[in-house]
Amino acid sequence: MTEEQPEEDVAEREEAPAASTPPALRTAATPTRRPPASYAAAGVDIAAGERAVELMRRSVASARRPEVVGGLGGFAGLFDASALRAYRRPLLATSTDGVGTKVAIAQRMDVHDTIGRDLVGMLVDDLVVCGAEPLFVTDYIACGRLVPERVAAIVSGVAEGCRLAGAALVGGETAEHPGLLGPDDYDLAGATTGVVEADDLLGPDRVRPGDTVVAMASSGLHSNGYSLVRHVLIERAGWALDRRVDELGRTLGEELLEPTRIYALDCLALARETEVHAMAHVTGGGLAANLARVLPAHLSARLDRRTWTPAPVFGLVGGVGGVAVDELERTLNMGVGMVAVVAPHTADAALAVLEKRGVPSWVLGEVVPGDGSAVLDGGHPG
Repeated sequence: MTEEQPEEDVAEREEAPAASTPPALRTAATPTRRPPASYAAAGVDIAAGERAVELMRRSVASARRPEVVGGLGGFAGLFDASALRAYRRPLLATSTDGVGTKVAIAQRMDVHDTIGRDLVGMLVDDLVVCGAEPLFVTDYIACGRLVPERVAAIVSGVAEGCRLAGAALVGGETAEHPGLLGPDDYDLAGATTGVVEADDLLGPDRVRPGDTVVAMASSGLHSNGYSLVRHVLIERAGWALDRRVDELGRTLGEELLEPTRIYALDCLALARETEVHAMAHVTGGGLAANLARVLPAHLSARLDRRTWTPAPVFGLVGGVGGVAVDELERTLNMGVGMVAVVAPHTADAALAVLEKRGVPSWVLGEVVPGDGSAVLDGGHPG
């Protein structure tokens, strides 16, 4: 695990002039009647970074796998690749992502221990759709002012997400960027690496006419479309985050901070126990566009809106903002966070596996001859 320390991308040094420097030059180059410059005076607090590392140590230790070598303090995170000898032809898969403007909600609510879980969900669930098992994760946090407790809370969420995904948190970086970000502003991103047996790689080549499309419910908005949601509910409607919304049964802020459901272990179980041909993580672009990414050019997916009712938050955004249905569907997940394309004779088994694992799921549609697109038909109940 690489130790997380504050740093700037570019640090300018001011060196004291040598004794032999001519007086005129020395006077021009050396500020007078000012306190000596320091990194702390420039806005970077190394001691705060060290304190943050100590506070996050327990969280990081909880997100380990047997293959991890070493701990906090090194320059690089180490993972024992000899475990891959069990594979005939291991393919490494990698993914990188962030959480978008959902961080603005966390900052305004001063709640920071769930946004890291969102980050892991965005990473590992992009990875698992090809059949890859997530092995390890690294994170990067940029902040205007390093508050150790806040950074430790963010990392605790990352560690929790890693545990839910079966991945190790092997490294990270916290960078303090005074002057670029406000004192209470931050952003986070990360990367993950996984492995899949070449013969088990999922994707368009496996999809066949007649395959069944199985939907897995989202926990809410996940981490996509927050620019639209914030524009509609906060900027235009003027709703406060502590406003209780009857349709949601809780405050607006609580709804918007609902953590992303992490499907990685559920999808791996589905691939082991049934005949899965492809999977699609429903993120930016919506359900149809993301499913189309795993369809071959000669096939399409027909999806039936009548098979599910989106959670109230989706209708709220549409109703308050006057957002057209097709715009909502291009921006938000509309209640479907992951889809699996399975052989039709294993559809019932797939639903049983997901039910046993506590993931609400249903048959969403089927694969038919077509042009590589996914098309939504009908209307949602109610």
